[in-house]
Amino acid sequence: MDRDTALDLYERLVATNPRVERKGATMPYTSLNGHMFSVLTKDGKLALRLPAEERTAFLKRYKTTLCEQYGTVMPEYVVVPDALLMKTRELQRFFDLSYAYVGSLAPKPTTKKKQPAAKKKRR
Repeated sequence: MDRDTALDLYERLVATNPRVERKGATMPYTSLNGHMFSVLTKDGKLALRLPAEERTAFLKRYKTTLCEQYGTVMPEYVVVPDALLMKTRELQRFFDLSYAYVGSLAPKPTTKKKQPAAKKKRR
């Protein structure tokens, strides 16, 4: 599947959950409380972050693998097969599981530096 088609299908999937906003210009992803839970890789593969039991079942049911990025295996992320990516309704269950999973994790501390308070104008 080409990347543009995968991106369209990914955006359709993200739209199924009104609490989720797609982020990333060149590498589209979703996150909650500082934890990424889905990503569309540069080669157009969707990866979802799932809890251990669901991940094992997903890998077996869909005969897929863990996601690998830049030579490193992402141990909690499964690659969504193209055939499943085309089935938004079926895939939505796993997207929502992924969202719930990262929602159960402690929020990551922000890495943004606080801006100094604006100085008040003197009159």
